[in-house]
Amino acid sequence: MADRYLNFTGTAPGRFLTRRLGLPQPAPLRRWSAAHPVFEGQLLHFTAGPSAHRGELSELLGRTGLQVRGSLSGGARREQPVGVVVDATAVDGPETLAEVHAALHPVVRTLATSGRVLVLGAPLSADDHHQAAAQQGLEGFVRSLGKEIGRGRTVNLVRIAGPVAAAESTLRFLLSPRSAYVSGQVVEVGPGDGDVVVPADWARPLAGRTALVTGAARGIGEAVAETLVRDGAQVVLLDVPSARADLDRVAERLGGRALPLDITAGDAGEHIADFTSGGLDVVVHNAGITRDRRLANMDAARWSAVLDVNLAAVLRTTDALLKAGAVRRGGTLVTTASIAGIAGNTGQTNYAASKAGVIGLVRSLAPRALAGHGVTVNAVAPGFIETKMTAAVPLVIREAGRRMNSLGQGGLPVDVAETTAWLASAGSAAVNGQVVRVCGQSLLGA
Repeated sequence: MADRYLNFTGTAPGRFLTRRLGLPQPAPLRRWSAAHPVFEGQLLHFTAGPSAHRGELSELLGRTGLQVRGSLSGGARREQPVGVVVDATAVDGPETLAEVHAALHPVVRTLATSGRVLVLGAPLSADDHHQAAAQQGLEGFVRSLGKEIGRGRTVNLVRIAGPVAAAESTLRFLLSPRSAYVSGQVVEVGPGDGDVVVPADWARPLAGRTALVTGAARGIGEAVAETLVRDGAQVVLLDVPSARADLDRVAERLGGRALPLDITAGDAGEHIADFTSGGLDVVVHNAGITRDRRLANMDAARWSAVLDVNLAAVLRTTDALLKAGAVRRGGTLVTTASIAGIAGNTGQTNYAASKAGVIGLVRSLAPRALAGHGVTVNAVAPGFIETKMTAAVPLVIREAGRRMNSLGQGGLPVDVAETTAWLASAGSAAVNGQVVRVCGQSLLGA
């Protein structure tokens, strides 16, 4: 369903009226397109504190194709930068934290619509409480700036715990149109498991990888499969047998293989392993259902149905696939959580429990799956996404869902798909155990 308010605010009368009434003024987001797959223009690169990464980071940022500059000077002042990167990895106290303010204060208003602010931090030290305090301060700074910056611009924090090269996939994603609905997030990039993998072609970072997507017949699952194929993957599409017609249609369009299967079946994992005997590199647990009722009105059947599909099936299938060695080393599992699992939601005790359970799965399994199988485990947590399901929500609730985030609008299925594709890339192997909200920086659970 079209966002009429967003369209109205793009008109002259809409801008005038919303400004006079103090109403949200969301800007249309620039997303990936074949004609304009990346941003073009200048990227400002600043350093707070005596960082040891400056040369290596400048070289990495230069590979994005953006014009990396250390200041707005001369003729460049007439050009709005499309991004700003502040290397704050050396921030270790209030004095160096002030340098982050000093770097961004003069330029933040000049940033282009749908521009990007990216702050790079370090893990919190267990031995230096001054450093830990300052680095934690970056989170409050980033989340607050994301809520005030406006015009479709995003602000994120990346903590670098290993070599800068391991963060290239993440920096490219967050500095691109692919991350349009990801803001106010903190992502930690660890040391990874071995050498950094650099895709031969950053436009097709999934080339040579095989991915399984559950719940792929429609909606977000279909968008995920389509995006993975765009990035070079071969896909196996799974959905319930009753969705066979839609599943076959999507598989034929994407050149993938359809697997009609009830994911809640006790032997679903073994069936998937047999079907994909050549091995999988990516498993996307996207299948999910809702059966909303307030707890006082929720019978056991509604509770069990949601928990079985959204959580129990994910646990059983994951265990079976790892036990069978069906996910190759260097592979990844991406699960779909929800901001409902982070902030809760009225009438969704079952759904929120299942999605919070997915987050618990990720945080517990990630280090063990990496150590034992060479496989990373992460989650995406969508907020209000424009789907057929949300189109059926009553108008007032739907509008509240759209506006209650820093970008002032709902996301699209492709926003979840883009984040999933970033996590699925071999170049993202140093990203593990992360839960990334795709919610436009929802004001709930932020």
